[in-house]
Amino acid sequence: MKNFFKEKTDAGIKTIGTFFEMGNALVGEAISMSNLDYVLIDTEHGPFDVESTMDIMRGIQLHGTSTLVRVKDSSRPSILKMLDIGADGLVIPQVQSLEEIKKIVEYGKYFPVGSRGVAFSRGANFGYADHAMGDINDYFDYCNKNTLLIPQCETLGCLEEIEEIAKVDGVDGIFVGPYDLSVAMGIPTQFDKPEFKAALERILKAVKDAGKFVVIYCATPELASERFAQGFDSATIGQDVNIYVNALNEMVSKVNR
Repeated sequence: MKNFFKEKTDAGIKTIGTFFEMGNALVGEAISMSNLDYVLIDTEHGPFDVESTMDIMRGIQLHGTSTLVRVKDSSRPSILKMLDIGADGLVIPQVQSLEEIKKIVEYGKYFPVGSRGVAFSRGANFGYADHAMGDINDYFDYCNKNTLLIPQCETLGCLEEIEEIAKVDGVDGIFVGPYDLSVAMGIPTQFDKPEFKAALERILKAVKDAGKFVVIYCATPELASERFAQGFDSATIGQDVNIYVNALNEMVSKVNR
């Protein structure tokens, strides 16, 4: 399976996604027929677990849209299972330290970068994918390059060590969670505060200096445009539920009755 999100990011193309919260494979398939570059299935705050996520993933991937998964935590089972079922990349929430990041890489990357458990699961077409049928080291290399680990910078611990975290081999990019980060800084949703703006600049510089990409959550398309102008590589805009409700409300508001 091609990782279209990675291909576009490597080519310098700004990508756009949204959070998936609605919990249905058919909805995932429909969303994948849009012009989104990726869908981010949320198993941290969403109701999904491994089997339901896999079904949603199948629907999304039918039309060439990349599937990222926000795992529920940084434990080995959470990381391993979502990679095995075929996620193009994982967003890992609430990371607190450089040591935790190293564990994430250990669980999520194959030898020699990490020590991910070896399996030819759905992500490798059960061993029948082209990249899984040759030398095992070639398989490891392919997976290490094409299944992405994207820790979420939303805690003070992660912010304070972001320069070292971004340099870790096996960390492919960083996802900025502005809401939780602002709470951690003691200024909930006060995104115009100088200290919050400075934190974003620090993250952006650290990750770019390490040669990695930066994704950020945006509540609106207008904010996403601003973040792209600042240098962010990808914007995850809103979530499917709100987009759907807002579109329906807009439709109703336009009717004369």
